[in-house]
Amino acid sequence: MIPRSPTLGLLALSLLYTHLPPAPALSCETCRSSGPTCSGRLKVCEAEKDACVTVVGLSVTGKKKSLDTSKSCIKFKDCYSGFISTTLGQQDHMVSNSHCCQEDGCNQGSIPSPENNSTVNGLHCPSCMAAFHDTCAGEKVVQCVGPETHCIYFSGTVQTGFFTTKFATRGCASKSACHAQVGAEVPSITYTYELRRADCVPAQKPPRRVRKGARSSAS
Repeated sequence: MIPRSPTLGLLALSLLYTHLPPAPALSCETCRSSGPTCSGRLKVCEAEKDACVTVVGLSVTGKKKSLDTSKSCIKFKDCYSGFISTTLGQQDHMVSNSHCCQEDGCNQGSIPSPENNSTVNGLHCPSCMAAFHDTCAGEKVVQCVGPETHCIYFSGTVQTGFFTTKFATRGCASKSACHAQVGAEVPSITYTYELRRADCVPAQKPPRRVRKGARSSAS
């Protein structure tokens, strides 16, 4: 029988939800390995992590290339499904493909490896990387490549195993990197980043240089 009083109705609903059993925790495959995929055990996620994620990343440092895969639990609001490209220095470029899902074991199997486009696109951004600091000046300039049309300035903390330290970095990124917001926990192949700053603005073309001896149209 439904109570006629609105107050009694709200009380009845609150008592009903109080006695409902908690939703079962999500289980995700967790692993980390070199190559286009990895496999591991199903892990019961922490209560606040309601999604599974797979990340396949290609890192290019100088002439060295490394393709790695990571699978873990994550907060769905922090998760991005798709391609991201970043260039943080002339010798530091990375492309990744990620997939998020919300069912037990849904990140088992593999996803496509990211395609790398390292063609300079004419845009540029301030560049810097600073470990153990939460700011960096960006006094250097890096050329953006492929789909990178935005400049990022990320800082916060990075967790490597049981060790947590500050970090700050600036450089070029695809627009998809703008999905990251302050407070988000961003997974990478090796580390987990918690962002305290997440700036993302359109990149600019460098100013044209005036050739020596060139006359202006007004002269």
